[in-house]
Amino acid sequence: MSCGEPHETECAEVLDHLYEFLDREMPDSDCTKFEVHFGECSPCLEKYGLEQAVKKLVKRCCGQDDVPADLRSKVMGRIDLIRSGQAVPETDLTVSDTGLPAAAKE
Repeated sequence: MSCGEPHETECAEVLDHLYEFLDREMPDSDCTKFEVHFGECSPCLEKYGLEQAVKKLVKRCCGQDDVPADLRSKVMGRIDLIRSGQAVPETDLTVSDTGLPAAAKE
């Protein structure tokens, strides 16, 4: 996605790292660049607002549930694979009869 306007920080970079920004998992200098971009780019600002609202909704609805350590470990492993650009196997993505991912039943 791009708004078609030139920006110091490209829309693609902002959207690729949006969750890192939302979770404050990036250096302050990068956060500042993103904040400037949101001030200039309404499509990215809209996407940011939507993702922020979804994150708040998930926290409100699911924030009290404890996540099993093995499931958290597997999810974090997948995130690391995706960030490194490696292929992610789909075998653990199936949903069981309980409604939990198959990885959560192990």
